[in-house]
Formats: sequence, structure tokens, C-alpha cells
Amino acid sequence: MEYIELNNGVKMPQIGYGTYQTPAVMTEKAVSAALSVGYRSIDTAQCYGNEGEVGIACRKSGVPRSEFFITTKLWGCHGYEDTLHSIEHSLMRLDLDYIDLLLIHEPTGNVHEIYRAMEKSYFDGNVRAIGVSNFLEDRYLDIVEHSTVIPAVNQVETHVFRQQDKLRKLEWQIGTKHESWSPLACGEHGIFSNGILSEIAHSHGRSVSQIALRFLVQQGIIIIPKSMNREHMRENIKISDFTLTSEEMNAIKTLDEGRSLFGWW
Repeated sequence: MEYIELNNGVKMPQIGYGTYQTPAVMTEKAVSAALSVGYRSIDTAQCYGNEGEVGIACRKSGVPRSEFFITTKLWGCHGYEDTLHSIEHSLMRLDLDYIDLLLIHEPTGNVHEIYRAMEKSYFDGNVRAIGVSNFLEDRYLDIVEHSTVIPAVNQVETHVFRQQDKLRKLEWQIGTKHESWSPLACGEHGIFSNGILSEIAHSHGRSVSQIALRFLVQQGIIIIPKSMNREHMRENIKISDFTLTSEEMNAIKTLDEGRSLFGWW
């Protein structure tokens, strides 16, 4: 397992397992399968409605808490006090003593007060790292300018068709790690039949998914691919034993369209 060191020294697995749109009744089984094939970082969120099931799967796995990295994201918060209560509720639903990474899910509400409450939870030891999600350049800079704790992570739509070069360069200068949601573009835009990706995959004896994910990981991006299929889970995490050439990286960079595929952020 490869790790990324965040700006406060906390180490986060570079490849995690996403639970977006996984129904609560299926989450425990899916997370348990992911843990069994080697994932140790699990990404959930309040609005996913499956925090409790993520916590159950982790506890039942028998893996020590110290080996887990749990991310959750705030939803529907408006200010300081309700954010503190919201964090407490996530801790109760997860049934954990602490959250490894806590993010603002999107730039809505009084983000300065929301983030200030997150900073309190960070200093109180309830969370090990804090950050943001879906904060593009202007909103990201705004939170940086009004914060005491520089965001450790910014989780944003990032894949071969939306590579976020400008945002990533800005984050690198400030000290925030970039995390990709939908690293496989949710299977949209013909990603699995793309000619460039398919040719590179053939040359390495790999799948298109592995090439698309390796492209991100090789640039230091954190990824959280999602699959309900155990073999695909295993395939998605097995990308550390090969390297794309500079020519291959440059070829994939030509796929960037610089826009969201989902009309969101």
C-alpha cells in the first residue's frame, strides 16, 4: 500500500475505497469485501446515509483501528454550532473515537464558520486532518485565506477527461493534497473503450481501469475508486507494480477536456 503524507504529517493511503451511491443495506458487505482485498482507506459522507454501515464493517473486520483511514464529509451545515453537532453525530454513527479526515462536502453555508468548527474538532483531537471537497480555485483560495489550518485535502472530480491541472498546481504551492472522486469518470464518456487508454492498456497487459487510475496515482493524486465487484476491487488496487512512460502520460494528458462530465462543480 502506497501512502501520501498530508501537510500535518498524517499518512493517508493513496488508494481508498469509495461508497458514494452505495445503499446502506449493501454498504457493510461492500466495505467488508474491499477490506478483505487490501483496502484500508474508506470514504463515506453524511449525505450518503451509510456512515454507520462503514463503521460496522470496519469493526467486524478484525483489523486494528490504527490501520484504518476513515474519511467522511459534512452535509447541510450552516455555521459553527450546528457543525460541531454534525461532527458529533458522524462520530456516533461511525462509532469511532476519531475521524481520520473530515471534509466540507461542498462550498455552501457559512464555510468560514463551518471550517472554524472543524478546526476546533481538529485541535480537540476528534479528527486527525481536515479539508474540503468540490472547492475550485476561487473558493479554495478563500478558505485558505480565512483559515488557521491549511486544508490537508481537496477532493474534486478528477479523471483523464478532467485533469484539474490549474487547481492541482495551486494546491501544491499551498500544501494541500489533491484527491479524485470518480477517478474512472463513473464509467461515462466511453472511458473503457477509449483508443488511447486501450492501446496503453494492451501494451502493459493491464485493464483500461488500471491505466486510468495509474495515470492519477503517478502524479501523486489520491484516488477512491468504487466497485461492488470483488475482482474489480482487487484490480483497482493493484496498480503499484508498473509505471507509465512519459510518452504514455503525455498521450493521456491530451484527453483532458477541462470540464465536468456531470454538470456539478
